[in-house]
Amino acid sequence: MRAVIQNTFGGPEVLKVTEVERPRPLSGEVLIRVHASAVNPVDAAVRSGAFPLLGEPPFGVGWDISGVVEEAGPGARFAVGDEVYGMPFFPRAATGYAEYVAAPSRQVARKPTTLDHVHAAALPLAALTAWQGLVDAARIKEGDRVLIHRAAGGVGHLAVQIAKAHGAHVTAIASAARHEFVTNLGADEVIDYHTTDFTDAVKDADVVFDSTAQGARSLRALRPGGVLVSILEHGDTDLAATVAAAGRRFAGISVEPDYASLEAIAALVDAGRIRPHVEQTFPLAEVGKAHELIESGRVQGKVVLTV
Repeated sequence: MRAVIQNTFGGPEVLKVTEVERPRPLSGEVLIRVHASAVNPVDAAVRSGAFPLLGEPPFGVGWDISGVVEEAGPGARFAVGDEVYGMPFFPRAATGYAEYVAAPSRQVARKPTTLDHVHAAALPLAALTAWQGLVDAARIKEGDRVLIHRAAGGVGHLAVQIAKAHGAHVTAIASAARHEFVTNLGADEVIDYHTTDFTDAVKDADVVFDSTAQGARSLRALRPGGVLVSILEHGDTDLAATVAAAGRRFAGISVEPDYASLEAIAALVDAGRIRPHVEQTFPLAEVGKAHELIESGRVQGKVVLTV
């Protein structure tokens, strides 16, 4: 089968489409014929060596997949022909940019029926990050005031929709060029970070969803007892102590596979409450171009590879 493998750290050019042996599913696993795989900023950081999550190469990056079950190992909870999506193994290697991926069946879920594979593949890592931060950790509820950084990005645009689906009042932070986009996602208010300091505009948020490593500043936007959700500073014990001393709660998020949350996300998708935005797709052979785009920092929504 074809899979994208790198033998060294470096730029997008180190990603090579390679012929490798097809994996075989073990007990409780499924072999998925991948139709699409999303590209996330963490993929580029791992590829470059800036975030050496997988140790030394060779390895294959990529986690988000959507496809069809080709084989089912004994005890797996899916059958051949089922359409599934997920981000198996994260933070260990899944080699998701590939024609086939073998994964534990409890780390994937049935694909939303209203989405094609390209849009389903755009969901898992970003939507699970938002869900685990907002729903599981912050326990958002109807009427909560939620401030979301990078609201037009891969995680942010889904965080806006998840918060709205739970009845929250959403203030989104995005550049002026993205205001119409995030408003159409359901944001109640939008702040242009180029012209407005969010800490001047917001003082009473119940939850701040921070994907920018600005935890200390974000703390200033929270009401007493509010929750700071951080996806980049989850291991920062000093920040956690600062938040606690200020009478707020710190929730550091490191996303993990979770089929139950994927099922809940799929239900909201099929109910018309969540829609992933895919800015551009690339064939597997152009994976380097996909990484160049994701590293530009100008992506609205997601970038996806077709396999």
